[in-house]
Amino acid sequence: MKKINKVKIKINGKNFVIKPKMTLKEVITKYKISEKKVAIELNEKIVNKEKIRKIKVKNLDKIEIVHFIGGG
Repeated sequence: MKKINKVKIKINGKNFVIKPKMTLKEVITKYKISEKKVAIELNEKIVNKEKIRKIKVKNLDKIEIVHFIGGG
């Protein structure tokens, strides 16, 4: 069995390569994305921020991060 040493993902439509077995929290931290005032979607499902430390990102996962902006 071949060992995977690269994981290809998309964040907001852009391609990235990360290490295998990274958590969603590690990915967000690596790319300097603040967890505050954002919604995180993984493969078209909204993620509970309390669980991002446990969720392992897999090859070809799609992550969408939406920033909340106040206005009036």
